[in-house]
Amino acid sequence: MKLATIKDGSRDGQLAVVARDLKTAHMADAIAPTLQAALDDWAFISPQLDSLYAQLNAGTARRTFDFDSAQCMAPLPRACGWTVGAAYLPAVPSDEPSMTRGACDELLGPCDDIVLAHEEWGIDFGAGVAAIFDDLPLGATPDEAHGRIRLLMLVNDVALRRLMPDELARGAVLQSKPATSCSPVAVTPDELGDAWRGGKIHLRLATAWNGNPVGQPDAGADMAFNFPQLAAHLCKTRGLRAGSIVGAGPVANRPSTKRGAIAPGYACIEDQRNSETIADGAASTPYMRFGDTIRIDMFEEKGKSVFGAIAQKVVKA
Repeated sequence: MKLATIKDGSRDGQLAVVARDLKTAHMADAIAPTLQAALDDWAFISPQLDSLYAQLNAGTARRTFDFDSAQCMAPLPRACGWTVGAAYLPAVPSDEPSMTRGACDELLGPCDDIVLAHEEWGIDFGAGVAAIFDDLPLGATPDEAHGRIRLLMLVNDVALRRLMPDELARGAVLQSKPATSCSPVAVTPDELGDAWRGGKIHLRLATAWNGNPVGQPDAGADMAFNFPQLAAHLCKTRGLRAGSIVGAGPVANRPSTKRGAIAPGYACIEDQRNSETIADGAASTPYMRFGDTIRIDMFEEKGKSVFGAIAQKVVKA
């Protein structure tokens, strides 16, 4: 099923079930007021949401309305946790993922502006995928974590590259990560069919900067650590609460040598700049400016959007 949070003036919005084609929706207030409430009692609530989803897709639901991504908050506007792993590794492999905690007290909706004070901070988008987990205990294994993935979504993990430290200065790390944006809907893994396998989403992530396509990497092809592995790594020292979000970092593919292969492009400017530095000795692609737009979407094989698009504009505070 596909779930969204509709703006209603409150901090947490109202839970809605969205049709598979993203054209209509139905409020789920009679079942659960918010997505967090649904996650807190998933075994009892999810079958009721799934029943409403079936009615919505069959055209028999009574109180439907036109679905509008601009009226959406993040699926979980205030999450229990937001952690990003470097799942797409460079040439040098690692046995364990590097993971960073992000701010989860205010996640942005798909069409909310990216409001920042200075262009000089090095504004970068970060097109990626994320999983929302149910409760996981301390010491959970990847197999246990796999069975506790409740929802999947897209994210724009914005980074301020010129505020990132060269050394381990924790405060600077936090300052370099403003609010993350999320796709209009979060979907249960079964919605992806064969594209969900091995704890990874095997679909291309399309990113357009100022209307110009810059990347379409496969989110599953070169993912060195899958979502269950990322969650299990976090659970080495503590448990996760229902509503914890785990991201995999900006999607990246290794260049293909096959004739006719799709050029993956990039999902964050920093990857492109690093490639330019290696090839030419210096980066030439600038960071984002005020007025720039970014659009992030993922399509199934028939060309239909799975999660709805993240479509944002960078504006001056």
